[in-house]
Amino acid sequence: MTATSTTTQDRAAKTPRLTRAQRTVLLKALADPKRFELLERIAKSSCPLGCADARESLAISPATLSHHIKELESAGLIVIRREGKFHFLTVKPGVLEALAASLQSLSPSSCSAR
Repeated sequence: MTATSTTTQDRAAKTPRLTRAQRTVLLKALADPKRFELLERIAKSSCPLGCADARESLAISPATLSHHIKELESAGLIVIRREGKFHFLTVKPGVLEALAASLQSLSPSSCSAR
């Protein structure tokens, strides 16, 4: 067994399985284009993303940002770390991998011609 396949298997073992209800909640949360853009921004940030930085990059009102953050957190996509009046956003570990694995399982398997 190669190191690459072991790493892939280890990752698959650590990836939580999603129920249909969880998958539906995640996909509904990501259906909004601004919310998806916010999640992209959080995921691509090398450090936890501050709300001020998120709002600046999205050009939306504080109330709208707050709503989108609440939806992403409720769906289980992000974690919010609070430090006084500041909030820092990170993607919840394993959730995107679980969603990707769930979607990948929808790929049709090869059928044998009869």
